[in-house]
Amino acid sequence: MAIDSLEDMEILFGGINLENTTVSMTINSPASVLWAMYLVVAEQQGADWKKISGTIQNDILKEYIAQKEYIYPPAPSMRLVVDTFEFGSKFTPRFNTISISGYHIREAGSTALQELAFTLYDGVEYVEWARRRGLDVDEFGPRLSFFFNAHNDFFEEIAKYRAARKIWYQVMKDRFGAKNQRAWLMRFHSQTAGVSLTAQQPLNNIARAAIQAMAAVLGGTQSLHVDGYDEALALPTEEAARIALRTQQIIGYESGVVHTVDPLGGSYFLENLTLQMEKGAFDYFGKLDAMGGMVKAIERGYPQKDVAEASYQFQRAAEAKEKIIVGANEFVIEEEAPHILYIDESVAVHQSAKLKALRARRSNEDVRRRLDALKKAAAEEPTAGLNGNVSSANTMPYIVDAVRAYATVGEICDALREVYGSYTEASIT
Repeated sequence: MAIDSLEDMEILFGGINLENTTVSMTINSPASVLWAMYLVVAEQQGADWKKISGTIQNDILKEYIAQKEYIYPPAPSMRLVVDTFEFGSKFTPRFNTISISGYHIREAGSTALQELAFTLYDGVEYVEWARRRGLDVDEFGPRLSFFFNAHNDFFEEIAKYRAARKIWYQVMKDRFGAKNQRAWLMRFHSQTAGVSLTAQQPLNNIARAAIQAMAAVLGGTQSLHVDGYDEALALPTEEAARIALRTQQIIGYESGVVHTVDPLGGSYFLENLTLQMEKGAFDYFGKLDAMGGMVKAIERGYPQKDVAEASYQFQRAAEAKEKIIVGANEFVIEEEAPHILYIDESVAVHQSAKLKALRARRSNEDVRRRLDALKKAAAEEPTAGLNGNVSSANTMPYIVDAVRAYATVGEICDALREVYGSYTEASIT
């Protein structure tokens, strides 16, 4: 949906008590801006920021690796992420200020092992940068959350999740010396693999999504999203969304798998797979450490090249029918085009008119003044805050201030772009 200003966020959450609601926002490069809008709406409601909860994805590293929805170069982008960590630790202690996401790395064509290793090492990089700011891992560590893909290979996926929990415990306890046991926990959300779903014979995707969802549950996920069967074609129809919801409900209420923790633990096959995943991930950690961390590796194009090669090998195998995709390269039938959801361009016309009206009635001088203050803070080098406060150069208070004046997402991002510039990825071919 289009959220371009505080006005849009006010409309979206009108009548919803944000102290009693937890919200997840899948937003990355402009994450601090959208989060600021959410916080101001909560403020307007009279909500206590210390009581509101939810998650912003805010994972910029995976954007450079996979999804490519970045704006600024890696270093200033990481600075903005750490600003949210610092601000959140002080003012919104129940809010997850990042969801470190392997989902998009897998959707870009990675293997399960690459998804596991790059995602967890992204987590390592965020912790390293936060500690350089002077933040206490025992304070911000419990608010780190993760987001994984649930793909087709049933046992491999379960092993991936089990290995993730083991590795993160070791990383936080041994590498970073966290004492808070909540910082040791791998809290993660899973979503079934959109990239695995086919436009051909789309009803087959119901079975795929159910198998993937069951793997995520058996692997210990705390939160789950099942894709609509028409994912490869369009946004889901109401029918597709309902079937996705019912799939989760059948697993949760009828299958019985939720009644025990780690139900497949002790299986020789699965334990061996888990150990292989764990060893493979730490091998990647060693390579990334030697490069100087994930930001340095991204600047060299290392994870991008690794994922691109895996994606190429998968496609080559599918085209050679070495890997069977039911309904796409084998067991093919003639079929009619399915009914899909269509959204016309009137939505964009309506949104443009709303923005024009907003700019006409707000104080544009006030907006400019607040954006200038933001640019000044962004140009300064942040240091650890004193006496439990955020640093004077933390951008979040200035973004919140600009949002209160109804500055738009584009205007705030443009202001930061004037300071940090834009990023263009070097070719990896």
